[in-house]
Amino acid sequence: MNVLAFFAHPDDEAMLAGGTLALLARSGAQVHYLCATRGEGGETGEPPVCSIEELGQVREQEMVCAVQALGGRSLTFLGYEDPRIGPEEQLFAYTDNLTLLAGQLAASIRQFGIQAVITHGSNGEYGHPAHVLTYQAALVAVTSFSEQAPLLYSVAATFPEHPMPRLANPDDPAHLVVDVSPALPQKEAAALCHKSQHALFVRRASEEAGRPLSVPEVIMRLESLHRAHPPVEGALTDGLAERLTPWLVKQ
Repeated sequence: MNVLAFFAHPDDEAMLAGGTLALLARSGAQVHYLCATRGEGGETGEPPVCSIEELGQVREQEMVCAVQALGGRSLTFLGYEDPRIGPEEQLFAYTDNLTLLAGQLAASIRQFGIQAVITHGSNGEYGHPAHVLTYQAALVAVTSFSEQAPLLYSVAATFPEHPMPRLANPDDPAHLVVDVSPALPQKEAAALCHKSQHALFVRRASEEAGRPLSVPEVIMRLESLHRAHPPVEGALTDGLAERLTPWLVKQ
């Protein structure tokens, strides 16, 4: 099975779905990675690992490291520039041309013979406009294939025991909940590759815990997926779900 993991920024792949993607690779799937931006608009770390001018190049190499840790087959960047965070932590999408973005994704689907796409949720997890845009482009691209359309799954689907409810997409009920404990070393290694983002990973959880937390301490051991296309009617059965069956949690 050929799977395409399509995300907006480096680190999204590891933190939102790293365990699932590693398990798919372990099952024999060829997992290809497509990232819209190099994360130029993000943080540089505490203390900084580079200058803001160097951040895109640094985050590109961080994602190369992460994809290797997760057993990925290939990594492609679309080359969009990630906008800087605005006043009062305002976030932005990386393009307003949905048609072009969807067309680029469709080209990657053809290039790699993709049978399943995994991407952001419809609510952008915590409402990030770039995540929402990425999901919308994936839906347009996938449905453009009509009867030959690959599966489309979105990450951070909502379920009652979600380990980080603020990241769960409220409009995307979970069809698959995956216990990624067997792939936890790979997921942690991938997250640790993203050194420029470590402070961001732990900041909120550390505040809530009242003490400094490490990156491994904030890694989610449960990940969830929502099948966005084709719509689920009755029992969910498809090639991706079958590959993840050994690690599924019954709801």
